[in-house]
Formats: sequence, structure tokens, C-alpha cells
Amino acid sequence: MLRLPHVALSLFLLAPLAQADATVALPLFNLSKDRSVDWVGESAAENIIEALHGEGVVTLDRIDRAEAYQRLALRPAVSLSRASIVKIADELDASHAIFGSFEIVRDPAAKSTVRLVVRVLDLRKLSQSPEFTEVGLLEDLASHQNKIAWKVLTAIVAKPATTETEFLARQPNVRVDAMENYIRGLLAKDEAARHRFFTQAARLDPKYSQPCFQLGLHYWEKADYQHAAQWFQRVARTDPHYMQALYYSGICRHYIAEYAAAESAFAIVAAAVPLNEVFSNLGASQLRQAKLAPAIENFERALEGDPADPDYHFNLAYALWHAKRFDEAADRFRAVLQRIPDDRDATTLLGFCLKRDPPRPGDPKQEGLERIKEEYEETVFRQLKSMLEKK
Repeated sequence: MLRLPHVALSLFLLAPLAQADATVALPLFNLSKDRSVDWVGESAAENIIEALHGEGVVTLDRIDRAEAYQRLALRPAVSLSRASIVKIADELDASHAIFGSFEIVRDPAAKSTVRLVVRVLDLRKLSQSPEFTEVGLLEDLASHQNKIAWKVLTAIVAKPATTETEFLARQPNVRVDAMENYIRGLLAKDEAARHRFFTQAARLDPKYSQPCFQLGLHYWEKADYQHAAQWFQRVARTDPHYMQALYYSGICRHYIAEYAAAESAFAIVAAAVPLNEVFSNLGASQLRQAKLAPAIENFERALEGDPADPDYHFNLAYALWHAKRFDEAADRFRAVLQRIPDDRDATTLLGFCLKRDPPRPGDPKQEGLERIKEEYEETVFRQLKSMLEKK
């Protein structure tokens, strides 16, 4: 597996992201007359893109896609021409676009069936894959989508690092009613409705990870970190959102003073996704446990990756001050003030460093000043990883 130096991330941010391959999945067009099943098309797109993401393919999420639709004045529920598909992919700098249609046949004398038809458009080669089709019972929708996802993966990746059997074994076989509630939650514009749909999806199928992640975000946005952490912990390791959920869980644990648990979460993420913000937060949780040497090391890693960020300068300075390395700490606090002249904490702590005054244990004005990063740029990391692997 390719291991990337964290310092490469800041360099990559200066390069156009279009150089990295990315894949977008468009909602499948509903050929049925029943508009109440439009959610199936959205579900197929979501399922396919998450399965690809889990296999290391750089993917664009539905938020990116929705913004492209809006900019191009396109409605998600309409059948798109090839020209429109190309425009969407171009708007998103995507190398591959997944599109297609579905149809549901309801028979009063039998169970409903679904037919999924998907193609992959390769924007680099201006070529199109053959139709990938799956037909079967609607209640087995997850299985059909997973099989389509495998075919899509083979169209995008010439030699997948897994077999079809292994791939399908990793994909959850979720109840169709849970899937419907989850997608309706994603599409709902009302916060209460979203929460209701996600909760119902998680109740209907407790092993279904995606609604757990969304419920974690729901409580995260409300600063209810205890409940957010509990939902994030239910996200499965095989879920493409696992690392992001673990990262947010680490922040939640830090905020509720469970520093050892936070450190453990950040350490796992740092090993897989070595982002500057992860190293910085890992150092913050270590500093709260008086683990000065590893905290300083991780703050240095974060700062090396992005020397322009004042928070990274501040965290390193704060840790150096705790280590009574006053001159080094003073230099870092000055770096903060060069970037934020009115930073009160940096000004106060610089004064302590110049007077060589060490921290006073138990002083609330001196404790807990480390700065936590809440952003998480895993997609950027994956794009960088893809670019370097090709080189």
C-alpha cells in the first residue's frame, strides 16, 4: 500500500484537482409511472458510489453532484442526454460518470420486481461501457445494486484488487424498507423529517451503517457530542464513512474529556489518512494527558504539512510552553501573531514565555487552550494518493 507523507497534502492543494481521477454517479432515471419510487434511482447512485469509495476509487458525493445540477439548471429526476451527462462530469472535473435507469413492475398476484440498467461513461477516452443489467425482486434491491456496483468497478478499474466474491461479501445486504427510509432522509429538506427517516432506517436494520453516520452528524451539528459519539461508533469498519466517523468520534470524545478514547480514535485515522488536522487533534488529546513528547511530535507533523495555518503554530507553541521550552515556544507564538495580530491567547502566552513562567496546574485560564480542527479532507487525500500512484 502506498504511504504518503503528510507534507505532500499542502503541496497538492496548490495543484488543480482535475489532474486526479474522480467518479460521479447520477440518480437512475425512473421509467415507471409511479413517482413514489423515485428514491430507488437515488439509492442506486448512492450505493454504487459508496461501494466504489470503499474500494479506493476517488468518488464525488451527492452534495457535489447536486451543486453541479444547480449550476447547470438541471432537474435530478429528468432523463439526461449524453451531452448533459458530459456537462455534469466536466463541471465536477470527473473522469467517469455513472448513469442509467430503473423500472419497477408491480404485480398484484406476485412480489414487485425491479430492473436496473447502468452504463459508465469514460470522459478521458470518450467511450461508454456496455449496459450492466440486474433484474430481480424489489425486496432484494441491495443485492442487485451491489452486483451492479461490481460491474461498474470492473469498468473503471482494469484490475481490481479484490475478487467479485470478496467484494460482494463486504457489501451489506440491507432491508429494502431501511434503504427507502435512509434515502428519503437524504432527500428530505426538513431537519425533523431527516432525523425521523434516519432513525427509522437504523431501527429497521441495526447493521445498516449509513443512517448511523447521518445521525451522528445530526447530533454533532447540535453540539450534542455524547449522542453523536454513540452514533458514530455504530458505523461499521467496512463503511466508506468509517474513517470520517472515527475522526468525528475522536473530536466528540475530546470535547467530553474522554482524552484516551479520543487519542485512540485519532491514532487509527492518522495511520490510514495522514492529514494535518488528524495529527494536530491527536497531539491535542495527548497533550491533555500530559504526553508531551508525542504531542509535540504530532503538532510538528501538522505544522510541517501546513506552515501557513496559525492554529498549528499555536498548538506547537502551547505544547512547547508546557515542556518549558520557552524560547522555542516564544518563536511559535510570534508566528501566530504574525498571522493573527490580535490573538489574545497567543499574546498572553508569549508574555509567559518571555518571563519564563511555566504553566500553573489548575489555572483555568491556562488549561485547555489547544485548538481542535473540525474539518476533514479525506477526498483531497484520496485524490492526491491517486495522482501519486499513477506517477
